[in-house]
Amino acid sequence: MKRYEQLAATIAALIQSGALAPGARVPSVRAASAQYGVSPATVFQAYYLLEDRRLIQARARSGYYVRSPANNALAEPAASRPSPRSTAVDVSELVFSIVRAAKDPALVPLGSAFPSPLLFPWQRLTRSLASANRQQSAWSSVLDLPPGNETLRRQIALRHLTNGVAAAGDDVIITNGALEGLNLCLQAVTRPGDVVAVESPGFYAALQALERLSLRAVEIPVHPRTGLDLEALKAALQQHAIRACWFMSNFQNPVGALMPDEKKRELVQLLTQHEVPLIEDDVYSELYFGGSYHRPAKAYDEAGWVMYNSSFSKTLAPGYRIGWVLPGRFGERIERLKWMTTMNASVPAQAAIADFLTHGNFDRHLRKLRHTLETQQTQMLQAIGNYFPRATKVTRPSGGYFLWVELPVGIDALKLQQIVLEHGISIAPGPLFSAQPAYQNFIRLNYGHIWSDKIEQALQTIGRIAKSML
Repeated sequence: MKRYEQLAATIAALIQSGALAPGARVPSVRAASAQYGVSPATVFQAYYLLEDRRLIQARARSGYYVRSPANNALAEPAASRPSPRSTAVDVSELVFSIVRAAKDPALVPLGSAFPSPLLFPWQRLTRSLASANRQQSAWSSVLDLPPGNETLRRQIALRHLTNGVAAAGDDVIITNGALEGLNLCLQAVTRPGDVVAVESPGFYAALQALERLSLRAVEIPVHPRTGLDLEALKAALQQHAIRACWFMSNFQNPVGALMPDEKKRELVQLLTQHEVPLIEDDVYSELYFGGSYHRPAKAYDEAGWVMYNSSFSKTLAPGYRIGWVLPGRFGERIERLKWMTTMNASVPAQAAIADFLTHGNFDRHLRKLRHTLETQQTQMLQAIGNYFPRATKVTRPSGGYFLWVELPVGIDALKLQQIVLEHGISIAPGPLFSAQPAYQNFIRLNYGHIWSDKIEQALQTIGRIAKSML
């Protein structure tokens, strides 16, 4: 056993015996180095190992602390059970009414689709933007047209290679955020009237994309921990002429489910066998807690049927709107559609992100962001356990920043949303996440905002109002 592993085992034993209680501060790196007669580097390695085992967690500018266990009194929602029929989609009016209402910056933004902007390195990004602008060639407005900035595409491909996804810079197409890429992929492989398989509950913007293109949805059940129900997908492929699938394999929105690697492999093999394209939405994969990066379904794609989409909007720079596609066999179609629609993403934003990836220590930022999100998830789970009705059920995702909450039957999530909005709180009601009349007593909550008394009081208010509706 290596020295850092021995040190990690010693501290783990102290935690398990109760000598270091939940919430207690672990000795600083300097103190542990002196106490155990090892180098600071050895202490860091030991603490990283304990973090991966989810025994301790770092707090910004404060040190390392023993993790407090999440409230385990609440059960987990069951797997969803949508109708297997295909459905015309008509959700935009509801989505727009709720999204518009939640834009007020004075609201407690628990219904938001984004984490707090205070979690991102804006000053360092500003320096990257200034540096990129100083070095920018007059020809960049031409050179950075589709498929996009060469340096940025090379940096993205390098990250994919490091994480086990075969990619080269020439494979990457830069888009205006992931959502544009996802829409371009959908347009590339469908025509009006086609059937597209989506998750249920699923990302409401996917449903809006289907509605805009006059496509029909067939909804596939999702398990709160393991994600997509492959048996249901197999049955749907037999029952419907499915032209494409739009799925999230890592920390699915809104449930937070994470598909196991073998299940991802089986999904890709199934769709390759049927020659059905998979549009993979993977914007949350870098926001994992403990352990290591989880490969996307694209990692198992040998025949090019997976169109992979991601962006920096959830991890680094929301306002920059820089995303990308690994298009597989559909690259020419998608690049042409990009030329025919928005043409190219912001040239300065592309250059700024490229500079940050080269010099800004993206991984250090991500490490801090993951720790913050994990801590805030624990705090929100504890608050839900304290304040929500006793029969409430909630997911416990191992990444991302959403909780999917099942309230007791009889609570109308749309009415709850209207009432809590009057109290200055936004939530995302369950009916947003299906083309069918479903999830009437579900809500999605965002724990990606910096924890405060105001957020805890908002959760207490939601719980009180929910109890009054029973």
